[in-house]
Amino acid sequence: MPENNFNIKGLSDEQVILAREKFGQNKLSYKKENGIVETLKNLAKEPMILLLLVASLIYFVSGKTGDGIFLSSAIILVSFISLFQDSRSRNALQKLKNLTQPNCTVIRNGKREVIKSEELVIGDSLIVEEGTSVTADGIIIHSNDFSVNESILTGESFAVFKDKSSKDNCIFKGTTIASGLAIVTITAIGNETKLGKIGISLDSIKEEKTPLELQISNFVKKLVIAGAVVFLIVWAINYFISYDLLDSLLKALTLAMSILPEEIPMAFTTFMAIGAWRLMKMGILVKQMKTVETLGSATVICTDKTGTITENKMSLAKVFSMTSKKIETPAEANLDEKELIKIAMWASEPIPFDPMEIALHRAYGELHSNDERPYFKMVHEYPLSGRPPMMTHIFANKDGKRIIAAKGAPEALMRISNLTKDELIEIENAIKSLTNDGYRVLGVGQSNFNGNIYPKTQQEFTFEFKGIVAFYDPPKTNINKVFEDFYQAGIAVKIITGDNAETTKSIAKQIGFRGIEQSLSGEELMKLTDAALQEKVMHTNMFTRMFPEAKLRIINALKAQNQIVAMTGDGVNDGPALKAAHIGIAMGKKGTEIAKQAASLILLEDDLSKMVDAVAMGRKIYTNLKKAIQYIISIHIPIILTVFIPLALGWIYPNILSPIHIIFLELIMGPTCSIIFENEPMEKNTMLRKPRPFTNTFFNLKELTVSVIQGLAITAGTLLVYQYSVQQGFDEAHTRTMVFTVLIVANIFLTLVNRSFYYSIFTTLRYKNNLVLLIIAITIAITGLMLFVPPLTQFFEFEVINLYQLMICIGIGFASVIWYELVKVNTRVKSKRRER
Repeated sequence: MPENNFNIKGLSDEQVILAREKFGQNKLSYKKENGIVETLKNLAKEPMILLLLVASLIYFVSGKTGDGIFLSSAIILVSFISLFQDSRSRNALQKLKNLTQPNCTVIRNGKREVIKSEELVIGDSLIVEEGTSVTADGIIIHSNDFSVNESILTGESFAVFKDKSSKDNCIFKGTTIASGLAIVTITAIGNETKLGKIGISLDSIKEEKTPLELQISNFVKKLVIAGAVVFLIVWAINYFISYDLLDSLLKALTLAMSILPEEIPMAFTTFMAIGAWRLMKMGILVKQMKTVETLGSATVICTDKTGTITENKMSLAKVFSMTSKKIETPAEANLDEKELIKIAMWASEPIPFDPMEIALHRAYGELHSNDERPYFKMVHEYPLSGRPPMMTHIFANKDGKRIIAAKGAPEALMRISNLTKDELIEIENAIKSLTNDGYRVLGVGQSNFNGNIYPKTQQEFTFEFKGIVAFYDPPKTNINKVFEDFYQAGIAVKIITGDNAETTKSIAKQIGFRGIEQSLSGEELMKLTDAALQEKVMHTNMFTRMFPEAKLRIINALKAQNQIVAMTGDGVNDGPALKAAHIGIAMGKKGTEIAKQAASLILLEDDLSKMVDAVAMGRKIYTNLKKAIQYIISIHIPIILTVFIPLALGWIYPNILSPIHIIFLELIMGPTCSIIFENEPMEKNTMLRKPRPFTNTFFNLKELTVSVIQGLAITAGTLLVYQYSVQQGFDEAHTRTMVFTVLIVANIFLTLVNRSFYYSIFTTLRYKNNLVLLIIAITIAITGLMLFVPPLTQFFEFEVINLYQLMICIGIGFASVIWYELVKVNTRVKSKRRER
C-alpha cells in the first residue's frame, strides 16, 4: 500500500542534523534541585540524626571522646545509608520518568518515521492524529476535521477546530488532539515552545501523598511525640535524683532514640520506588506511586476486547454484498464484492492507523490494479459518532467526481438506508452468521450529494446500504491462562467492548471466559437507575456496544459497590473511564497518548498477562512492607522497655544500654527491614488468596497485636537474662553483655521467623534471598568482634562471657521468638480445615 503523505517530503537526514546542531533537542530544561543536597537537608531535620548529634556532643563535653567519635561516625554511616537508599529510589523513579516520554510520527525523506519526541527538530513535518499529544509547537499545513484540546494552556475544556486557513493555525506542545488528523511544520521546540516559556514542567508537579503514606507518616509522628514526652519525663526524673545535667540528659536521649522508628519512612519509600522499578523491568510502567499500593487490592479487571483479549491483527476475512447476497472471502470476490471493499476503503482514513482500516487499504490494493487513491483528495469528514457509531468521508478529484462513503456499526447504517423488510432480514441473518463465528462486522454505505454546503450530521444523508465487511482478530494464545490466573486470585473479569454481543460471546467462548450467559448493551445500561446498575454490574460480565459515558458509569457503579477497579483501554474515548478507575491501564503500543496520560499504569507490550504479574508484585510489595513494619515494631518494643524498666523501677543497673548500643541496634534494623524484606520473594499462596480489603488503615489490629506480643516476649527474654545475671552476682558490664546478646539473637531469629506469618521457618529458609544470610552473617561477625575482641569489648562497656553464658543468651533469645512457629502451625491447620 503506498504511503499517502499528501506530497510532503519533510526534512532530509542532513537537514535534521543541521537543525539539531543549531536548535538542540526537544526537551524542557529547568534548573533542577540537587538530589544529594536536598537529601542532606532532609537528614539534618531527622529526629534520630539530631539526637545522635546531641548525644555525641554530650560525650565530647563529658570527656568521653571515644564514645563521641563513635556516635559521630554513626551519624556519617546513617547518612550514607539514607543517601544510598534515596539514590536507589531516585534512580528508579528517573528511569520510570524517562520511559514516559512519548513518541511521535514525522515525515522525513518522503517517508513516515516514528521517533522519540526529544529527537524532533525545527522544520520537521509532524503528523498528529486523534488521541495523540502534541510534542512541539507548529503551523498546520494539512488537516482533516481537525480539533485540539488546549486546556493545559487556556483552561478551556472544549476542543478548538483548526485548519491551515484559520486565523489561529498553530498547535502547541502539551495540547491533545481531540479529532481528525493534521500535518504541521515544527516552529519551536523545548523551552522555546509556548508551554516551555510559561515554565510548566513535569518536574514541578508534586505527587500528593497516598493514604498509606499519610497513615505511616502519622504513625511515625505519634511515636516521635511520644518519644519527646518520655524524653522530658525521664530527663526530669533523673535530674532531680542526681542533679547531673549531662548524665540525666544522656539517659533521656538513650530512651528517646530507642522509641524513634526512623526505619519506617525509609522502608516505605524504598519499597514503593524499588517496586515500581521492578515492575518497569517486567514491562509494566507505573506512573504513580499510589498504583503500587493499590495493585494488590484489585477485585475487578475491566478489559476491552480488541488488542487486549485478541491479537489486534485484523484481516479482512469475509464480505457480504447486497448484490450477490452471499458471504464470500476476499479471494473469491466478484466485481460487486470488490466494489464493496473499495467503498469501505474510501470510508476509511486516507492515512490509516486503525487495524481494520489498514486491512481495508491492503485488500483494496491487492484486488484493484488501478489505484485511484492518488487522484482523490478528502474534502470533508464526519468523525466516528453516534450510538451505535459510524463515520463518513467525502473525497473528490480534479474533475469534480465525488465519493461519499460511510462505514460503522451495521445498525447505524441500516437506520438511514432505504431498505425493504426482506433486505433487513437478509442483512440480519448475514450479521448473525458472521458474528456467531467470531467475526467483527462493519456495515458499508454510499450516498450522493450535489451541493457544497454539507449537512451538519452524517445521519442526514440518505445512504444505499452496500453490504458488510467482516474481520477476524484471533484471541491471544495466552489469554485463557491469564483469565484463569485472575479467577484463582479472586479477581472478577469483565469485558467492556464497542463490539456487538454475538461477536464478543463467540470470542469469549473460545477463551474460557466466565459469564457469557448474559450481556448488557450501552443503550440498555444508560436506561438503568444508579441503584439498579450497581446491582447489575456485580452479576454481568459482558458489556457490549459501549461508549464513553456507559464505560464511565460501569466504573463508578463498581466503585460504589466497594470494588477496587482496574480498567484497560487504548482509545481517546477510554480516557474518562481510565481516569476514574483505581488502576487505569493503557496499552504501550496501540494506546493513544490521551489514554496513556489518563492511565496510572502502562503495559509496554500490550500483554494482559503482565497485569497478573503486576497484581502479584503489588501483593508481594504490600505483604513485604507489612512484614518489615511489623518487624520494626516488634524489635523496638524490647529496646524501649529494656532501657525504660530498669530506669523506672530503680533496678541495680538502671543504665543497662547507652546511645552507642542503641545506634548499633538501629544500624542492624535499618538494612534488615529495607534490604532483606524488600528482596523477599513472593509467597507461594499469594495469588491464591482473595484481594486484601482496601481499608483505611494499614495497621490491622490483629497484626499489630501480634507484633506487640512478639515484642513483649523478647522483652521478657532480655529482662529474664538481666535478673539471672544479677542473681548470679555479675557486675553491670557482664549483665549488659548478656542482655545485649539476647537482643541480637532475638533480632536474628525474629528476622527469620517473620519472613512469613503462615509458612514455617523451615519453608522460608529455602526462599531465594541471599541478602538474608549476608546481613545475618555480618551481624554475627560484628557482634562476635564486640564480645570477644578486648579493645571493642571495653569500648562498648561489655565483658567477655563464657560458652555456657553465651549458650544461655542464645537459648533465651531463640525461645523468645521461636514460639510464634506454634501459632503458624495452628494457622495452617485452621486454613486447611476451611479448604475442606
